Amino acid sequence: MTFTNARSRAVRRRVLVISGDPIGVKLAGPAIRAWSIAEALTAKHEVTLMSLTLVEDIPAPFALVSVREGDDHAFSAWERWADVIIFQGHAMEFFEALQTTKKIVVADIYDPMHLEQLEQAREFPADVWDERVMIGTVVLNQQLERADFFLCASDRQRLFFLGQLAALGRINPANYADDPDLTGLICVVPFGLSRTAPVHERDVLKGQRDGIAADDKLLLWSGGLYNWFDPKTLISAVSLLSSTRHNIRLFFQGTQHPHPGVPEMAIVSQSRALAASLGALETTVFFNDSWVDYADRQNYLTEADVGVSTHRAHIETTMSFRTRILDYLWAGLPMVVTEGDVFAELIADESLGIAVPADAPELLAAALERALFDQEFIAQCRANIARVRERFYWDRVLRPLVDFVDDAHHAPDIALGRVLPVNRMPVRPSAASSGGRIRRNLRALAFYLRTGGIRAVAARVAVRLRRRGSAFWRRRRP
Repeated sequence: MTFTNARSRAVRRRVLVISGDPIGVKLAGPAIRAWSIAEALTAKHEVTLMSLTLVEDIPAPFALVSVREGDDHAFSAWERWADVIIFQGHAMEFFEALQTTKKIVVADIYDPMHLEQLEQAREFPADVWDERVMIGTVVLNQQLERADFFLCASDRQRLFFLGQLAALGRINPANYADDPDLTGLICVVPFGLSRTAPVHERDVLKGQRDGIAADDKLLLWSGGLYNWFDPKTLISAVSLLSSTRHNIRLFFQGTQHPHPGVPEMAIVSQSRALAASLGALETTVFFNDSWVDYADRQNYLTEADVGVSTHRAHIETTMSFRTRILDYLWAGLPMVVTEGDVFAELIADESLGIAVPADAPELLAAALERALFDQEFIAQCRANIARVRERFYWDRVLRPLVDFVDDAHHAPDIALGRVLPVNRMPVRPSAASSGGRIRRNLRALAFYLRTGGIRAVAARVAVRLRRRGSAFWRRRRP
C-alpha cells in the first residue's frame, strides 16, 4: 500500500466523523463526542457525521448520514469521498474499506473497551467473558496498527496506550525521529463541555415527580447505569442518611440506552431490587425508565444539588474517564465520587467535592451529608468548579485534533510502509541452536562493523573472551 504525506494548512478537507451510536434528540456519550468533533471541524472543513445505527431529522451545521454496520458498499462511497476519517468504536471492524483505506485515519480510543468488557461481561460464563474481552482487544489492536493519529482522554490513558502501541511496533524510529515525545502520534483530548451555561427552562423532578418535593435535596446520577459502576453502595449510603435527613432524594437519570443494541444491564435490576429491599424505592431512590433528551438534561442538572458517581476498585476505573462528571462541572454541581479514577483526583485536588474510598457506605453517607448541607463547603466547591471547568471547554480540549486535521498527514511509519503487525513479524532463530547462534553473531558483527568499525569489533571480541574465561574458571573451582 502506498501513502503520500504532503502537508498543506490552506486546504479545506473533507472529513468523515463516524459514531456507532444514534444521532438524534437522545445522545449518549460517544455520540455527543462525535457531534462536538464534527462541530469543531466545520469552521474550516467540509464535515459529514455518520451514524452506524440511525440518524433522526434534527438540525445540524454539517451533513448527517447513516450507514448500516457491515454495508461496505455504502461505506465505500464515503471512504472515497473523505480525505480524513475519524472514528470511535467498532467501525474498522465492520468495514473492509476502512481497514484498507489509504486516507488519513484518526482513531478515538478514549474508551478502553477491552478493560470495559472485564466488568461489563463479568456476569456471563467464562468462555463468553473471555471472548468479549478478546474481541475488545483485537478491535483496538487493529486500530492501533493502522491509524495515523490517536485521541485518548487523560494522561493515564496516554501512558497505557503508549504501552499497547509499543507492543504493536508503532513506537519505532520513523515515528520517534522528529517527534520524541510522540504527541504527533497520540494526544490527550478529554471529553468537553459547552461554553453556554445550562438554563433551567422547566421543572422536571422537584414538585413534578411523585415523592420528590420542591424543597427536597436532590442527588443526581447523570447518564447511564452500567455494570462497571457501583450504584448499590450509593443506594445503601442514601438509605443510611435518610434516617436522619428525611428530605434527600437520589435520581438515576438513564436506564434505557438510546442505542437499540445496548441492553439493560444486570446492575439496573439489582439496584432496583436493593432499593426496594431497603424500603427506599420511589420514596428516597428513583429511576428514570428511559433516557433524557440531550437538550433537556440541563433541566435535571439545574434542579440537582449534588452530582454523584460511584464505582468499585478495578482496572476499568483506573483508566476510565467518567463523562458524566463534565455535566456536573457544566452545571456547577458539587460532586461526591468514589476514589480511583482521574476525576476523583481532580475533585480532591481542586476541592470540587469529596472523593471517598470504594465500598464504604458510612463514609459515603457522611460525604453526601456535607455536600448537601454544609453551605460554606458548597460555596467553596461552586467557586472552584467555575474556575476549573474552563479547562474542559470543547474548543480548548479539541485543539490538538483541529490542528492535526488542518495539517493532516499520515504517521511517518505508515507513510514509509514500515508498520509490521506483531502477528506477521519474523520469528527470531532460537539462541539455543547452533544455526541461531551463528546467524545472531553474524548480525552482531555486521552491526559493530557498520557503527564502530574494526575497533568496535575487537572490543566486543575481547569482552566475549573475558566472559568465557571467567565462566571456565568458575566451572573449574572445587
